[in-house]
Amino acid sequence: MEAACVALKRGGASGRALGPGTARARVLFPRRRPGERSFDSYPSQLVQMMGTLGARRGLEWILGLYFLSHIPITLLLDLQAVLPGELYPIELRNLLKWYAKEFKDPLLQDPPMWFKSFLLCELVFQLPFFPIATYAFFKGGCKWIRTPAIVYSVHTMTTLIPILSTFLLEDFSKASGFKGQGPKTLQDRLTLISLYSPYFLIPLMLLLFMLRSPYYKYEEKRKKK
Repeated sequence: MEAACVALKRGGASGRALGPGTARARVLFPRRRPGERSFDSYPSQLVQMMGTLGARRGLEWILGLYFLSHIPITLLLDLQAVLPGELYPIELRNLLKWYAKEFKDPLLQDPPMWFKSFLLCELVFQLPFFPIATYAFFKGGCKWIRTPAIVYSVHTMTTLIPILSTFLLEDFSKASGFKGQGPKTLQDRLTLISLYSPYFLIPLMLLLFMLRSPYYKYEEKRKKK
């Protein structure tokens, strides 16, 4: 008892004002040293880390679904414009004709040569990449996909610019290359743009994701002198 009283007296005026309960609390929960993290900061950091991880995995799943869906669309529909028609059953050929006529898509009714060149690039470069990207984004955390994904996104966005510009600005009634076929009204043009624009917007999202994500963004290590 005498030792406890001496300890409280040495605490000074602040110790007497706060009472023995506060002195006991100081022993159990000592003051945090300068630069030392408090226990309260760890839960918030954990929540922030989990939120970032969840957002990244959500984007990866969206991209995985995008590339997975692109495989049958490319094989069964798009490539009919450049591959021999004998490779496709009559049902698929009729489906493409129905789509082109229903939505007044001039690029698939009578594809011009510049559009066929884009489809050849899709066959040679993009199609082999689709299953690889599907695997990488569904698995998640595959940093090696960063550079191929950037190349794909830039290439795809570049091909979509003339396509969307054609739908929006071309006068199809006078354009001999389309034989008078194509959208007649502004609504027809906007419908075609809405069908093609995801193939511009999702690669744009992919590009920003690869460039700005803290997980995929890396800095080259400087060589130590």
